Amino acid sequence: MWFRYALLALISMVFVACSAITTTPTASEAPKGASPSPTPSGSATASAPINGELVVYSGRSEALIKPVLDAFQAQHPEVKILLRAGSNSELANALIEEQANPQADVFITTELFTIQALAQEGVLQSYLPPGADQWPAEFIGPDQMWVGLTRRARVILYNTDQVSPEEAPTSIFELTDPKWKGQIAATGSTNGSMQAQIAVMRQLIGEEATKEWLQGLIANQTTFFGGHTDVRKAVGAGEFKLGLVNHYYYHLQKDEGSPVGVVYPDQGENQIGLITNATAAAIVKGARNLAAAQALVDFLVSSEGQRLFAERNYEYPIRAGVPLREGVLPLEQVRLAEVNVSAAAAEFDAVFQLIEEVGLP
Repeated sequence: MWFRYALLALISMVFVACSAITTTPTASEAPKGASPSPTPSGSATASAPINGELVVYSGRSEALIKPVLDAFQAQHPEVKILLRAGSNSELANALIEEQANPQADVFITTELFTIQALAQEGVLQSYLPPGADQWPAEFIGPDQMWVGLTRRARVILYNTDQVSPEEAPTSIFELTDPKWKGQIAATGSTNGSMQAQIAVMRQLIGEEATKEWLQGLIANQTTFFGGHTDVRKAVGAGEFKLGLVNHYYYHLQKDEGSPVGVVYPDQGENQIGLITNATAAAIVKGARNLAAAQALVDFLVSSEGQRLFAERNYEYPIRAGVPLREGVLPLEQVRLAEVNVSAAAAEFDAVFQLIEEVGLP
């Protein structure tokens, strides 16, 4: 239960100006469908009707997830999708509070940190969609409680009007260099991707070194935002020279015409390698529309679903053979950090304690 109270405490202390949660219908009106008995794996049974209301809680913003849900709905027009989009922390607490009377059918998250904790809280139920048995083991949750959807890399965004490619940092550890004091934007303690990065760094370099890095960011007067969109826009506008973001935010900002460049950091000898994390999806235990929930998760890991994530959001699909969007650097061309992301995310208690100890905003 520590996860519940840690999240609530963090939200109350530092997430005062949280993002708005929306409930968005994405299909025609239809009555809530009855759900069949749970099945641990495999696609929804042929006899189970794929219709009724499907409630999706998404830590991904509506703009990024709705096109994928719309494509699913085009295949299942009798399903009415109700989307509740918000922060991972908000939605995780809602799922915990609703355990006795689940309101959501599917949870989609931007990182493994939250979904791993929810699995341990007993909020999720086992389901392995067809084809996911080919996934790397680190992207399937213990007891098949969740499945990874896409990978994203932690990169350094920079404003090319203010920083040349030669001047740009080549390591995340250079972000503590006083030369960049007051010129860095990043997400703070309530952001799932930052939480996941801290978890990975604890595995890579240990508790004390991670603590020193976080303290260095704070001492360097880094400005911490609630989300990456604020970070990328601020760097794009020249308000900050550098930003620590997921890789696709570089592409999104560049698409807006901003003068930005990107560094895939820590590629040198004796450096830690590129840190990645992953998005994931799971079926909520006690889901009211299990058939539609299974069908949606099936779609998210299908070639079509994975293609949409790659083309629309510049992400790295986990399914092999799905092409990247033009301009996205293949992960095969970089050296990745040697860490099991799922195992690192499982140590959420220690990560929250570290965040609180250093006073990360």
